[in-house]
Amino acid sequence: MGDEAKAEGAREERMERLKQEIERLKAKMGKVKHKLAVISGKGGVGKTTVAVNLAVALAMRGHEVGILDADINGPCVPKMLGLSGSRLVAGPPGVFPVVGPLGIRVVSMDFLLPDEETPVIWRGPLKSVAIRQFLADIVWGTLDYLVVDLPPGTGDEPLTIMQLLPDMDGAIIVTIPSEVSQVVVKKAITFARKLGIPIVGIIENMSGFICPNCGTYVPIFMEGGGEKIAKKMGVPFLGRIPIDPRICEASDAGEPFIVKHKDTPAAKAFLEIAEKIEAFCKENE
Repeated sequence: MGDEAKAEGAREERMERLKQEIERLKAKMGKVKHKLAVISGKGGVGKTTVAVNLAVALAMRGHEVGILDADINGPCVPKMLGLSGSRLVAGPPGVFPVVGPLGIRVVSMDFLLPDEETPVIWRGPLKSVAIRQFLADIVWGTLDYLVVDLPPGTGDEPLTIMQLLPDMDGAIIVTIPSEVSQVVVKKAITFARKLGIPIVGIIENMSGFICPNCGTYVPIFMEGGGEKIAKKMGVPFLGRIPIDPRICEASDAGEPFIVKHKDTPAAKAFLEIAEKIEAFCKENE
């Protein structure tokens, strides 16, 4: 067999494997009722904190929830849910997610690394392969909601997820009140629209500070930026989440903030936003 024939045979074999993987992905994702991507145009806006707490809020409201940590280079969902050091377990049907608080099923690159100091030094194509396998080979089971926490920006991971899940219910965009963040949010909205993904709405995180002792409100990063950009871009505004030092403390301790501090303004904001997300998904079923 000549070199050209061998190369053609190898290409056909790769295409067949990819076809089988996509079929498995469709079968697995067919058992997930609603799929939501949490995105941001830039880092430093608390996107993962929002994604984790929204997943917990949906679980608190009685839903079967999964969360895919699609940030291959900087996975931190397990840390926030107290699952650091856990490992994915393989069985006859495939690989099973790690089960976290409230029964939330979690998949993350962090579960495949030997320790927390090991970096993932991969180019884009390898990241895309990993995400495909997370969707196709994981035994997610039947879920009401799959929350996908994407890395900042509009690069390989967000593009891969959007293309693999064309039936995604929508994208939830996280921003902070600053004008710099508003500028980048426009790109995130345009990115989702170009790929045909509906916009569930914008969440303004770090929206002022409420003193836990006296209740005084201080707009540290200004206020209203999220609502302003939502009106300008013609998308829903889901709500504001104030700064609360206990969010950081709970995340570092691996304890869901809205479970531990459910009566705080920030926890109530998360729960109200989760209710709006439910309404959006039901309306578009």
